[in-house]
Amino acid sequence: MISKAEVRPGDGWKYYFRSVMVGDGQRPAGKPLRAAQDEAGVPPGVWRGRGLAAVGLKAGDVVTERQAELLLGEGRHPDADRIERERLEAGDDPATARRATVLGRPIEHNRSPKTDKAKERTPWLAIDLTFRAPPTAHVAWALGDYETRLVLELCQDIARDKTLAWLEDSAAEIRWGSGGKHRKPIRDGLIIAVFRHYESRAAESKPLLHDHALVSIRARRPDGKGTWGNLSADSVLAHIVAADTLYTLYFMEEVSARLGWAWEPREVTPGRRPVMEIAGIDQRLIGWQSTRRQQIEDALSVLVADYEERQGHTPGERASYALGCQAADQTRPPKRKALLSLTELRERWRDSAIRAYGADVIDRLAEQARAATAAVWARVRPVVDIALAAVDVVAVVYVMRGAFKRRHLLAEARRHLAYALRGRPHQPGLDEQIVQSVVDDYIRPAGRRMMTADLRALYPRDTEDQAVLRPLTRKRSASPYERARLAAGALTARVHAARRADRLSSRTRPRTVAVPATPTSRLRPFHSDPKTGRVPQQRTDAATVEQTRRTLEAAAKLQEGTRERAVAHGPRPQPAPATAPPPHTQQPGTQRTPGRTAGGVA
Repeated sequence: MISKAEVRPGDGWKYYFRSVMVGDGQRPAGKPLRAAQDEAGVPPGVWRGRGLAAVGLKAGDVVTERQAELLLGEGRHPDADRIERERLEAGDDPATARRATVLGRPIEHNRSPKTDKAKERTPWLAIDLTFRAPPTAHVAWALGDYETRLVLELCQDIARDKTLAWLEDSAAEIRWGSGGKHRKPIRDGLIIAVFRHYESRAAESKPLLHDHALVSIRARRPDGKGTWGNLSADSVLAHIVAADTLYTLYFMEEVSARLGWAWEPREVTPGRRPVMEIAGIDQRLIGWQSTRRQQIEDALSVLVADYEERQGHTPGERASYALGCQAADQTRPPKRKALLSLTELRERWRDSAIRAYGADVIDRLAEQARAATAAVWARVRPVVDIALAAVDVVAVVYVMRGAFKRRHLLAEARRHLAYALRGRPHQPGLDEQIVQSVVDDYIRPAGRRMMTADLRALYPRDTEDQAVLRPLTRKRSASPYERARLAAGALTARVHAARRADRLSSRTRPRTVAVPATPTSRLRPFHSDPKTGRVPQQRTDAATVEQTRRTLEAAAKLQEGTRERAVAHGPRPQPAPATAPPPHTQQPGTQRTPGRTAGGVA
């Protein structure tokens, strides 16, 4: 998953500089950054993003202490010392030389009391995006062999970098003007400093492979002049859920491709969304390494109960996220002061797991995962039906949110792919195809910049069935996700029924007379004259009359032959006539309307 936080000047930046950059440890005063990282046993930070070329950096370069302080702490060029020195040697005054190193608006301007809004006096300098793999991946990374650990770290790198690249292309916007009214995609790309951590914040150290990606708020405008401005933070944060699902999808695919492991859903909280975990990993090990998670869940249950008592209903998706953040803040433990290397941490974790569950469980992690993978991939076909995926996505998002935007559909489409493929690779752009299918077939506008599900498109003909979805959305006794899954199941069943009706109605039936269409005319619906209100008379040429006569004669001969055979073989018992044919049958001599089924989805 991906969590977010803001980085501001002053104490906010100092927290990251003294703690986050050294593995969430306590950096002693006066100790250099690289020495503190070596002592903590964490690797140095590295630069990422396509915007590095604009400041003279390359992807993979080590983040130095001075570079981080200038760019992420002051909003200046990471090589500002050299630029300022050259400008002073050229004869510029100190103020002009310093201004030449500032990217965009100086932070000193925001600290002025002349600013209109109080929040602008403490501007953002970076966005902290924390990438965390699923719990079973932490277990395999901490307790597996050396090669497994390296492969999982590589999967983390690839999934994180692909997700950041998607944010650069699809979510990052630059803003300028009063209130940020002008917004366009950034010119070059983002500038990101990535710091890797190995453990959680819990007082009793637990394995937690995660990365802090500090995205600089400074970016260049697409004006051709190379001027700098501020990234639209709300545009990036609005796409965090879609980026989260994409990161999980990429991580699953990399693990399955490199280790041959499959994934399966695990229900963490009844009635909530399941999470995808590596198949075959002992579930008890998740509890062993998730002490912090259990503390959060205990506090969250109390907060949810209080919310239901105040509001009278269960919290929705947005309220649940806010309550989760509140529970995490309430249970946040103090940082561990003892610094250990990764080798020492892995030995400690392995000893702890063996004491709890035995050496046989720990030594057979990879073997159990491979055995479970064979069972999962034999049971689950790696096939994505775009039509069924579109129905599933629109039902879940509609019940969960009511009104939504395209990014909400995109996040749910990626969840659908993760569940359907279980780690198998997906075709690039398949998530966008699912969303476009939803927008084209099942969506109608719902106010400014919002849309909602079109129930008439989901239930095109049967007015009685249009009420199937509404009781599921109002059943307050069930959680929103339970109601969403019920709605998706009902719509998916209707799609299957419609397809079955199409297959049955397309079979050739005996004693069926097909009326051929004339090449010179085409059947058209009858429309009345808007002035007179009368139906105009249809003109028929001689060729049409002759063709109709021949057809009727052929039908009469066929009917006469049928009666003669019936007399020769004796009468047959006839079934009682039905009042109405089943919706999937077709009466002889009738034409079926293309693209429509009785009571189904077009």
